Parts: sequence; C-alpha cells; structure tokens
Amino acid sequence: MMEYRKEEILLKAEKINLFFGEKQVLRDIDLCIKNIVRPGVTQGQVVSLLGRSGIGKTQLFRILSGLQKPTSGTVTGIDNKPIMQGDMGVVFQNYYLFEWRTIRQSLELAAKKNPQLKPTDIKDQIDQQAQLFNLTEHLNKYPQQLSGGQRQRASIIQQLLNGSNFLLLDEPFSGLDVIMLEKVVELLLKVSLSDELKTLILVSHDIETSVALADTTFILAQEDGKPGATIIKEVDLCERELAWEKDVKNKKEFANTVQEIKALL
Repeated sequence: MMEYRKEEILLKAEKINLFFGEKQVLRDIDLCIKNIVRPGVTQGQVVSLLGRSGIGKTQLFRILSGLQKPTSGTVTGIDNKPIMQGDMGVVFQNYYLFEWRTIRQSLELAAKKNPQLKPTDIKDQIDQQAQLFNLTEHLNKYPQQLSGGQRQRASIIQQLLNGSNFLLLDEPFSGLDVIMLEKVVELLLKVSLSDELKTLILVSHDIETSVALADTTFILAQEDGKPGATIIKEVDLCERELAWEKDVKNKKEFANTVQEIKALL
C-alpha cells in the first residue's frame, strides 16, 4: 500500500441545512477534507460528491463555494476561516466565459485577480497553461468558435489562473464522448498533482469516473422518513487502495465499491 498521511483540515462543512420556503433540501451536512501528504509526491486532493439527479448536489456545490448561504451551518477553510464568495474557482456545467472577449482576454482578466501573479508573468502563465491544455492555437478565438470540450478546458484554466487552491466542477463529465472523457480525466489529474494544497471537488452522477479519479467520495442521499438530503456515507478510497491507481477500474475492489455506492443512491 502507498504511504500517505491526512493532515490539516482544508475544508470543513458543519451542520449545513438548506430550506426553500418550508421544503428542506439539505439536512445536517457534515464533511471534512484534509491535506493528503505522500512522501516524494506532490499530491493534491480529489473529492467526489455523488448523488442522484435532483437530490441537491448543485445546491451543496454552491454552498461549499460560497456562492450561496445555507439556512444554517458553516463552511470553513484553512485556519477555520469562513469560505466567502470568490475564494474558490468554480467551473459550472455550461462553462461560462465572456462571449465578447477572446480566450486570451478572458484569461488575462482572471490572472489579474491573482495577487500571487506579477503583471509581467501573466503572459507566460497563460501560454504555459494553454500549452498544457492544448489550447495554444485557440487563444485568439472567441468562445462561440470553440467546441464544448475546448470551452471546458478554457474555463478550467480561467479558474486556475485566479490562484485558488480549490477548484469545484459541476458535472465535469456530462455530455462528453469516450475520447473527450479520457482527455478531461487526464487533465484533472494533472491539475491535482500541481500542488499539495490543490483540491478538486467533483459534483457528479457519473459514479465510475468519479470514483476512479477521487481519493474520497461523499454520498448525498435521502434517509427514509427524514426530510432533505444528507451525507449518508464517506468512502475513503485511499484506505481501500483505490486512489492513485492508473488501472483502478480493473480491480475487483473497485467494482465492489461502485456497486456499494449504487446501492446507497
């Protein structure tokens, strides 16, 4: 088994409740993401949040990112500081980009918000990221000139240039064909390995792909006789020796874990 340690808390949600009028959507959500340290490896975190369509994943996604306030409960980051809007990079399912700006202009705007980037370094950073994500020849195009996959990659770069250690992705595998899915998975792995504190949170209903990428999976579902959805199980994929394995889908324990998760949803 690979050696690893889970150390300081990077993100913690406690007693999150969300009501829309009298209807309870989320109930007593508790989750904790810790920094994973592996000797000799720059290892970030990849967390997946799985649940059926309409269960409340997007609402929890918005709360974790600071875009929406819960009815009650708290979301805190390092040093127990409350998460505020703008603290996290967010990639929505529709891959939002400024339609009236070229991709380079949008990326420049994002990079200028990053206090860790010197103005003189912005062009080099954009060029490096564009090369990594195979977008160099598309930098001077407008979003409407790009394919869905290219827009997605541009959206990810946009959030990476913002400088946040957290990147939240809403249904990142939705609508992708097999070839593009493999490319996106490869790109997300590269992002997760770029920094020890880099943390990806994938909100998805694609169980197999999410489990194959993640080190931890949280299951969002409803409990019999109780209102609203809650986290009914945390699956530690590191402990099960299913994290960081290139051919993990070929392992029997992977198939067993996927079946276990499906039975809970």
